[in-house]
Amino acid sequence: MQPLASIPSPSQGVWHLGPLPIRAYAIMIILGIVVAVWLGERRWAAKGGTPGVIVDVAVWAVPFGLVGGRLYHVITDYQRYFGDDGDPVRALKIWEGGLGIWGAVLLGAVGAVIGCRRRGISVLALGDAVAPGIALGQAIGRWGNYWNQELYGRPLDAFWALEIDRDQRPRLSGDGLAPLDPKYADVATYHPAFLYESLWCVGVTILVIWADRRYGLTHGRAFALYVAAYTVGRFWIEALRIDDAHHFLGMRLNDWTSIVVFLGAVAYLYLARGKTGVENVGQVPADGPSGTAAGPEPEKAEKDQDDEGGQEGEEAGKDEAEQEPFEKPDPDETETERPEAQQAGAGAGEPEATEPEPKAALPEPEPEPESAQPEPGGPGESETGAAVGTEDEDAAPEGTAGSRTGDDEGDDAPGASGGAGKGEPVKDGK
Repeated sequence: MQPLASIPSPSQGVWHLGPLPIRAYAIMIILGIVVAVWLGERRWAAKGGTPGVIVDVAVWAVPFGLVGGRLYHVITDYQRYFGDDGDPVRALKIWEGGLGIWGAVLLGAVGAVIGCRRRGISVLALGDAVAPGIALGQAIGRWGNYWNQELYGRPLDAFWALEIDRDQRPRLSGDGLAPLDPKYADVATYHPAFLYESLWCVGVTILVIWADRRYGLTHGRAFALYVAAYTVGRFWIEALRIDDAHHFLGMRLNDWTSIVVFLGAVAYLYLARGKTGVENVGQVPADGPSGTAAGPEPEKAEKDQDDEGGQEGEEAGKDEAEQEPFEKPDPDETETERPEAQQAGAGAGEPEATEPEPKAALPEPEPEPESAQPEPGGPGESETGAAVGTEDEDAAPEGTAGSRTGDDEGDDAPGASGGAGKGEPVKDGK
């Protein structure tokens, strides 16, 4: 059967650069991984995560995923490698195709958990960020099946049918050396199952991105939506395939796996419907967006300014207190009379007058006398009663009474001049 129009298959899927083979299947897988990491980085940055985290986690997740995908394929199709006519060495030939998505997701998740623990971030938040990228990466990777002429469905007579070379058509067993299945030996075109799944994965990518923006899917719900949507498409695409596979209760094993995984994803979406807490997406860099270090907190900066201002004010107050006695002398005092009068009073046997100390050095001021005027005949008279009212106090005899006590600055001039003019004894100010 040969339709009028169809999708041609490539004539070859490997090229040699000297001894180095370049395989289209590997190129598609690598390109899908790169696109998945790129989209995941963009979505992770939109969540507020540190750039470069997706790449670091991919270092763990990708190798685990490749090993898991190959193990799943080998285990589910073990007769190809460990059967009566199997070749165990072929299990290592990953370039020939054969990666099971369920094993890749399972072990890839284990690698992602290890990477997330090393970076101290939430694996659920990371899963939400990379979910659309994984679907888009699958869409690209499925084109590797096109280059290997695998992953096709039942015969199809339509313009979008895929041409399959005779040696790549279904065989009686999974062994590549087994004879062709007589039902398909003369059939040239089939359902392009790889193309269906590729387009379906593109639709899943768009769905997850839209739903995440519309409903704010967090805490693993975006990843669960991806899994649920993918399994729906994988179920009906798997039903189109005619290659050799294990069956259980009339359905292929991958169909049953799709049902179980779909129910698990839907159950998680229901149980996590109310989760709204903050997700751990890593530490925020100490530097701001411009690369400069972040400044101190406003409250702390304000407190520091207040402390500096208080210290400056306290120092200024101390300076004023030290300078005040010298900047503001008593106007009643003269430059020369006070020390000489104190010496004269000390010689008359009266209490020795002391020079007033600066205000800052006195513990407390002494009380002022009630009256600056002398009282005649009162106690505290001088021994001689001689006049001491002359302006030149150097001429006064030592036996005369001192004119001032030095106890109060306000008793200097009035008390001495008044008593000397009248010839009356001077009253001590104490």
